[in-house]
Amino acid sequence: MHIRDLPYPDPGRPDVRSGPRFLFWLGRNQLGGQVKAALWGLVHMAALVSFPIAIGFGVQAVVDRSGSRLAMAGALMVGLTVLTALGDAMLHRAAVTNWITAAARVQQLLARKAVELGSTLTRKVAAGEVVAVSTGDVEKIGWFVEALSRFTAAAITTVAVCVALIFYQPALGVVVAVGVPALALAVLPLLPRAARRADEQREKAGRATELASDTVAGLRVLRGIGGEELFLGRYRHASQEVRIAAVRSARMWALIAAVQVALPGLLLIGVVWYGASLARDGRIEVGELVTVYSAVTFLLFPLRHFEEIAMAYSFSRPSARRAARVLALRRSSPDSEAAATVDGGERGEVQEATAPLGGATAPLGGDLYDPASGMLAPSGLLTAVVCGDPDAAGRLADRLGGHPAHDGPGNGDHDRAPSALLGGVALDEVPLTAARAAVLVQDKDPVLLSGALAELLDVPRSGEVTAEKALEAAQCGDVLDALAQASAAEGDDAGPMHTRITERGRSLSGGQRQRLALARSLVTDPEVLVLDEPTSAVDSHTEARIADGVRGLRAGRTTIVLTSSPLLLDRADRVVFVPDGEAAGVGTHRELLGTDPAYRAVVTRETEDEAAGRGTGPAGHGLKDTGHGLKDIARIEEQIEESA
Repeated sequence: MHIRDLPYPDPGRPDVRSGPRFLFWLGRNQLGGQVKAALWGLVHMAALVSFPIAIGFGVQAVVDRSGSRLAMAGALMVGLTVLTALGDAMLHRAAVTNWITAAARVQQLLARKAVELGSTLTRKVAAGEVVAVSTGDVEKIGWFVEALSRFTAAAITTVAVCVALIFYQPALGVVVAVGVPALALAVLPLLPRAARRADEQREKAGRATELASDTVAGLRVLRGIGGEELFLGRYRHASQEVRIAAVRSARMWALIAAVQVALPGLLLIGVVWYGASLARDGRIEVGELVTVYSAVTFLLFPLRHFEEIAMAYSFSRPSARRAARVLALRRSSPDSEAAATVDGGERGEVQEATAPLGGATAPLGGDLYDPASGMLAPSGLLTAVVCGDPDAAGRLADRLGGHPAHDGPGNGDHDRAPSALLGGVALDEVPLTAARAAVLVQDKDPVLLSGALAELLDVPRSGEVTAEKALEAAQCGDVLDALAQASAAEGDDAGPMHTRITERGRSLSGGQRQRLALARSLVTDPEVLVLDEPTSAVDSHTEARIADGVRGLRAGRTTIVLTSSPLLLDRADRVVFVPDGEAAGVGTHRELLGTDPAYRAVVTRETEDEAAGRGTGPAGHGLKDTGHGLKDIARIEEQIEESA
């Protein structure tokens, strides 16, 4: 695998049973790159540790006053220098390639998981955790993958040199062969504590990152209520905790590094002392002593890779565990067959779906039904859903998009409500691409990516709805005018469609961002479009025009709008009232206003005191003062007609 071949056509299916298994899976998928890097590492280190042979050979040539052997020693040193430089350059190239390709594979896996889970990802994992995994943890995992090949070459070289020294000079070779493994294993007792401190630092950094992202996202609100200093103080405190944890972790790794320096020094002292006594007794020659001493000196370089791999593994193992935990999240419950069980409510109206044919899933279609609430959206109609609780509406939108939500008190799969059925088929049981092609969910806080407006609207689409029609239906005329003015102010006559929109659309107002997001959803022209409060940030007159535009553009397509706005509700073909998570009423907006006091209380924002003054509670079933009830309905109808 080369960097130019990224991204991977398919990053594969990772082993997420544990952190070490995930690391092993990454290494196995890079076996060719690891072998290549290890071979170049062997060339580099073999040439490096062969210098003592040339040095000893040259020293002995000087002692014997042999000019020819001294010239041979010089030529050998030149050749070893060239091999060392070549091996080092190619090892670095291969190791960095392994690092980048491993990090890219993990990034692709995380991106694929984010696409698969959608908005439910941040409900399962904190946003700061996701950011930390996709940045810092990916870097640490890549570090271990990069260091692995160097460690392999260093380990093979160390073993080979120790064996060679035993044969070359048994007396000193045995000392080296015993001392080097002891040096490599000396730091192992310190690693668990160092790993714990590194984990503590990472957790505190994750919390600080999450706090920072939340503060930035709500900066406008904080300024409005004067809460900037409060949150700034909290971030300062979190930042100081990260600093303290980082210092404690650095102290531990400094101790490990000191041990790695001190113990090899002691080994060198021992080898020189023992070798000098052997040379004094005439048991070895001076050239042999120099060769052994030089070999031990050069062995200190491979030993550094033992320290590096220990640090890399200590850091990457918890990072791999966290990445594996995120990648192990599933879109559907193992008990997803429960989603296919539909009883009560409007079950008889659900149409048959197109079943998988020839191993491929045919396009889905039909009525959209939510088994958890009993809500049914007939095919081809504009259905409005009134929940009264924004959180309940968000969970319903997730289910309608094929993401089972946790509706129970626990967090296990048994607490998941089943996803919706499209034409009788559970959306969480079909391939993700098929579910996404059939149902598009726009949540209440859609994100606009930076780029030109034409790029924003360049999304997968049916081709039936043009960008111009979608912008017109979403009432984006003032947005186009603002972008045109911004383009002219910058001296660019490219037009509003090619004017750049800043990250998350921060250069636009909340209502403008909301309407552009609606236009982006409309241009895709999905079979089923689910909109969660699509007009909460616009005025009533614009809202009425948007309702008419969406109704006209989506004629013949299934559209579900989760809202409590009377203007949208009045233009819906069908309204479903879903209080407390269960469908309690179906009809038109005006019918439910006159027959369902609970519905009227939600739509008119009626308080309990106001309802009690008319002789009925918010959840009551009758109107003691029919005159007041009819006046309320007449007032709402007048507002609707005036806005229209």
